[in-house]
Amino acid sequence: MKLSRAFIAMSGVLALAASGATHAQSYPSKPIRFILANPPGGGTDVVARIVAQKMSQDFGQQVLVDNRPGAGGSIGTQLAVQAPPDGYTIVLGLPATITVAPAIYKNLPYDPLTDLMPVALVGTSAYVLTVHPSLPVKSVTDLVRLAKARPGEIHYAAGPVGAGNHLAAELFKSMTGTRMLHIPYKGGGPALVGIMSGEAQVIFGSLLTVVPHIRSGKLRGLGVTSTTRATALPDIAPIAESGVPSYDVPVWFGVFVPKKTPQSVIDALNAEITRIMNDPSIKKNLAAQGFETQTSTPHGLTTMLKAEAVKWAQVVKASGAKLD
Repeated sequence: MKLSRAFIAMSGVLALAASGATHAQSYPSKPIRFILANPPGGGTDVVARIVAQKMSQDFGQQVLVDNRPGAGGSIGTQLAVQAPPDGYTIVLGLPATITVAPAIYKNLPYDPLTDLMPVALVGTSAYVLTVHPSLPVKSVTDLVRLAKARPGEIHYAAGPVGAGNHLAAELFKSMTGTRMLHIPYKGGGPALVGIMSGEAQVIFGSLLTVVPHIRSGKLRGLGVTSTTRATALPDIAPIAESGVPSYDVPVWFGVFVPKKTPQSVIDALNAEITRIMNDPSIKKNLAAQGFETQTSTPHGLTTMLKAEAVKWAQVVKASGAKLD
């Protein structure tokens, strides 16, 4: 008996749908690799390990955090791009690795905006303009005044060229007409060690890592890079309110998977991440450390990325930062 083309085509669609449904029901059936394109000890580590621990409990499968730093985050991000699109490799993306990288690297071997698929926004945070107590400044205005009086003599610790805290510092320099020298580290964690040891005097440090040191008096916070005060440091005003109008460098965190990952898997991950970030105990824990949980649909995160890419391309162009 001959079957019509329409019947064959419909059978194929139904089989594909059934396959997707089966995949969704069985996912995950083995451990998940959670890539971080940053070294241990930074703000990304704090967030990722909280998310990974809760995902492991909910899924009944281990979610293993895999720190793969280097080349401004491009090494870890490329590993995620090249991973099988089956949902068993996810990556934590930030402005530096997703929306900044295409503008700053001339020969990036992948495009994070097209080679990765957004799953969900995890939340937002900010950097804190922070100084070592040995530097005789107590406000943003004091720092600008001192930096202008001593051009090139003040050193700031940050990740490599193109890292989020590097561009936050470069934007600050551009808007204030100051000149401070960049001491590059492999990531935010090592940069924090650098300023704690006195190798540098200034850092745009992640709220997630500098808050305890500011509270203890080991470091001095001058201003936050967001346009609103941080819950964890309510006494520190935004830099935009401290003599640098319009300064705004928020930091978002999002989860991504390789392109061609089944939509059923993306939906399952999005639902799980949304549950985690809306958990009252997790929200409270992260808020105390300077991280505001926030969720999104994959489409919502995609829309945000497009606007972010335009903004950071302009900042990179103004800073003159370029890497091969």
